This record gives sequence, C-alpha cells and structure tokens, in this order.
Amino acid sequence: MGTQKIQHKNGKINIILRDQKSVNLDSTIHHGTKSTDPFKHIEDEFSSFVGMKKLKQKIKEIYASIIINGKRDELGLSSTNQVLHMLFKGNPGTGKTTVARKLAKVYYDMNLLSKGHFIEAERADLVGEYIGQTAQKTRAIIEKALGGVLFIDEAYSLARGGEKDFGKEAIDTLVKQMEDHGNDFVLILAGYPYEMERFLTLNPGLKSRFPFILDFPDYEVDQLMEIARRMASEREYKLTKEAEWKLRNYLYKKQNETLRNFSNARYVRNVIEHSIRMHAVRLLYKNEFASDDLILLTGKDIIFDEDD
Repeated sequence: MGTQKIQHKNGKINIILRDQKSVNLDSTIHHGTKSTDPFKHIEDEFSSFVGMKKLKQKIKEIYASIIINGKRDELGLSSTNQVLHMLFKGNPGTGKTTVARKLAKVYYDMNLLSKGHFIEAERADLVGEYIGQTAQKTRAIIEKALGGVLFIDEAYSLARGGEKDFGKEAIDTLVKQMEDHGNDFVLILAGYPYEMERFLTLNPGLKSRFPFILDFPDYEVDQLMEIARRMASEREYKLTKEAEWKLRNYLYKKQNETLRNFSNARYVRNVIEHSIRMHAVRLLYKNEFASDDLILLTGKDIIFDEDD
C-alpha cells in the first residue's frame, strides 16, 4: 500500500491512496460490538458521573485519535503518539480521584495501558529526608505505577519548603520519568485550582508536559441533589420529598455562605451515610414496620453536622 502526493497550481496538495480500500470502523468499536454511536462505551463508563461534560469530550477525542491513528498506520500514513499525562484543578470532593481511578480502567480497555492499575501517592511517598533518597523513592513509585496511572493529589506540596527542600528533586525526577516511560504510564497531578496554577509557574517546563489540564468546578445544588439520589439508590434507599426538601434547602444555605470547598460530593456522601445510620436507629425504636419503612429516608433521618 502506498501514497502519492499531487501538488496543484493553486498550491494545494492532495494525497492519493493507491489501491484504495475502504476503512471499516465497525471492527474498532469497543468489545467488537456494532453501534450507531462509536462513543457509547465511553458514555456507559461515565454514566454514573454527574456533569463533567468537558472530561467526557476529552476522552472521546483521545479515543477517536487512537482509532484514526491506527487506520492511518494501516494505510502507511504518519501518525502521532498520544501523550496522556493530565493535570486536575478542583476543590476537594469534586471527583478528581474518582475520575483518575476510572481513567485507569478506561485506558486499559483502550489498550493504552498494559495493566490499568491505579496508584495514589502523596508528598511523603516521594520526598526523602537526605540527599539521593528522593530520586530513589520517586523512581520506585513510578516503577510500581508502570502500566497504569499514578495519581498525586495536592501536587503543589512538592514545591514547598524552599531551596533546601527535596521536593524540587521529586519534581525533576517525575519530569524525566514522564519522558522515559510516556508510552505505558500516565501521571495525573491534582489539587486546588489556585495552588495548581501557581505550582505550574514554579517549574516552567512542567505545563508543556500536560496536554490535558481539566477544571473540576464545584457542583451546583441540583447536581448535588442528583448525586444524593444516586448514592441512596445504590444502597437501595430512597429519599422522601420531605428529606429532599430539607437537604436541598441546607445545600442552598451553605452555598450562599460561600464557604470554600463546600459544594462537593464528599459532603453529600457523608450526609447520606449518616442518614442511613439514623434511619436504622429510628426503625429500631418502632415495634413493627412495613417494607417501605426499610427503604425510605425521611426528613428525620437527614442530620447535618451542626445539628449534632
């Protein structure tokens, strides 16, 4: 199979494929199943995630690039390697760790990673206490993460401590290992939005190595309510209208207080789990109860920290 370039007088170049064959994409659909939507498997994988439209779009772009690059290879055309290192900016509880863990599986399914496992690390796992220890610890973590995803939350903590701190050595080692193992290793750095922006300015060469920088905004109240319903449903519970009204009003109140880092799914999960425990206590005080009583979480069960 060969190609031929023909240049016209108008300066445009056409690429002619000799012995042209039609390219069938049906065989590339996930798990070999045909679908009118080539991205259905991505939608399915992230169906439990509320919001995150930009993230889903980026994953679709990555998947499409992989498939088309493969077809270009078959036709003898040039293709580019997809660098997948990412940087997540968002407050706690906005889904950064959950998404990173999911990406390890999705990338494995796409044959981008050989193992698809997920390694989570923090400053103490990378930075040593004496000269030479930091590079050794950082390389050891990366060796463990090869074939999967290495996720470092609060990554800006590596830049703290001043000139005598070994955090900079950890960053330098990470950068080198990103270059050496880029084909079977994904590094995801995460943290607060402002701190991550400042972190990138401390190492000018760092930002260019992350082609995907994603913002994880705080959830809106409607989204938090949807998360609450899903969390209850996963545990085979259901919120009554009274319970939903009480939770929604409380979330609006907290959001209007403009407390930093409040609007997140982690807080809602804690509320639901606490409510399930309060529901159990309430039922034990009853002499008898119907099957619906075992399922419904009422306003009495919804307890907030300030109510304790």
